[in-house]
Amino acid sequence: MIENDPTSSSEPEERARPAPEANQMMQRRPAGAVLVAGAVIFFLAEFIAAAAWTDPPYSYTHHYISNLGVRGPLEALGQFMKSPLAWVMNTGFFLFGIMFFIGVAALKGLRSWRRWAALILGALVALGGVLLAFNPGSGEPPDGAVDYHGVGAFASIVGGNVLAILLGRQRQQVGVTPKAGRAMVVLGVFGLASMVAFLAVASSGANVLIGLVERCAVYPIMVGFICAGASIWNRTRPGSR
Repeated sequence: MIENDPTSSSEPEERARPAPEANQMMQRRPAGAVLVAGAVIFFLAEFIAAAAWTDPPYSYTHHYISNLGVRGPLEALGQFMKSPLAWVMNTGFFLFGIMFFIGVAALKGLRSWRRWAALILGALVALGGVLLAFNPGSGEPPDGAVDYHGVGAFASIVGGNVLAILLGRQRQQVGVTPKAGRAMVVLGVFGLASMVAFLAVASSGANVLIGLVERCAVYPIMVGFICAGASIWNRTRPGSR
């Protein structure tokens, strides 16, 4: 008579249990989805608001991004501002900031000061998005007033690009592929350099391709986090290695 081995029935169950690393990767998947969604919302809001601005047509190379959140009509910084769907852009500012913070907070793997640094930078992006949304402005506040819109733009651009560099360098901890991690670092550095160029062009008053230069500082954040989120999502698909 053959006796049943009490341990044999548990072997399939043990094999079915995910390893701690695999379990952590699955926990990162919602974070990746939220990061991608935040960037996509920003791009969609910008596109929809720009498409509605037809008189005169909105220019991605000439106009500031923030102009899309100004109902107007008014003239400031040498530009005419009248955005029929300003609420769409301001909603996009708000949602992208909040979702970036949620996505960063949900990431698994960062430890000690790196996690705190990521949370602080994510909070800067969120704060910037909220300030942009609730303080649509021309960049020319009344004398003595705080330019909350400018503060929000600076916080989002600097915080977002530095965050992309940090997470790109910590790619193994957050579950990003080497290629996506390198892309995030390059994009973050390019975005910060473009921010310096944007400030130089804006302060000069030349207004030459100011919209394009600004987007060179902003778009690397969005593209970088789409890379990060997509990479995390793909690595946690069933059967992925």
